[in-house]
Amino acid sequence: MTFPQMFVKRTATAVAASCLLLVPSSASAQIYSWRDAGGHLVLANAPRTGEGQIVPSYPVSKSETIRTTSRVASDRVRMYDGLIIENARKHDVRPDLVRAVVQVESAYNPYARSSKGAAGLMQLMPATAQQFGVKNAFSPEENLRAGVAYLRQLLDRYENNEELALAAYNAGPNAVDKYGEKVPPYAETQNYVARINGITARPIERRDGNRIYKITEIVDGRPVVRYTDKRPASGTYTVLGR
Repeated sequence: MTFPQMFVKRTATAVAASCLLLVPSSASAQIYSWRDAGGHLVLANAPRTGEGQIVPSYPVSKSETIRTTSRVASDRVRMYDGLIIENARKHDVRPDLVRAVVQVESAYNPYARSSKGAAGLMQLMPATAQQFGVKNAFSPEENLRAGVAYLRQLLDRYENNEELALAAYNAGPNAVDKYGEKVPPYAETQNYVARINGITARPIERRDGNRIYKITEIVDGRPVVRYTDKRPASGTYTVLGR
């Protein structure tokens, strides 16, 4: 086990027994991968110390080929599934995509916190939490409400291109736009998208070609039309196709 953490659960009358949880790999951490003896792709937030080192790994829900060095307790998955389905339906985001983001971001640990300050089940950054009126990022209800709403916002921004929305969730939309609306060439972000793609019930939606944008600008009082394959940062434009 590469990154265990003890979580003490207190009740109103006494301190319950400690139970073992696993600290998730945050969006700001390097993600490592290798193949185990059985041919499974193993994902971790820490490298093996040697090529032949055997590291305990655990199956990932709904995936026969992916394993991770963090174990998600099935009762935790069930505990938050109602909230996931509720918010996914509200924002028209498929629930399996939200479940995959929660798994990769926090391993279903509502108290997860990254070194950059991302917090909770969907690892909300402080600015995102503020944008969506979150008072307590460690509250599963608030965190999922804002996290799914933000994911919907990114899906709208990239016209339901799930690959780009996920890349923006990890690296920020400015990074995606900087590289021409493509997944940034960051190993962390590319591995992040790959991890989620390996967990979802069906493959994530990807871009199948460049969009063409028609832009009309007023120059010396006259409309001038130009075309570009880069999404305009502002102004009015028309998407002609791919």
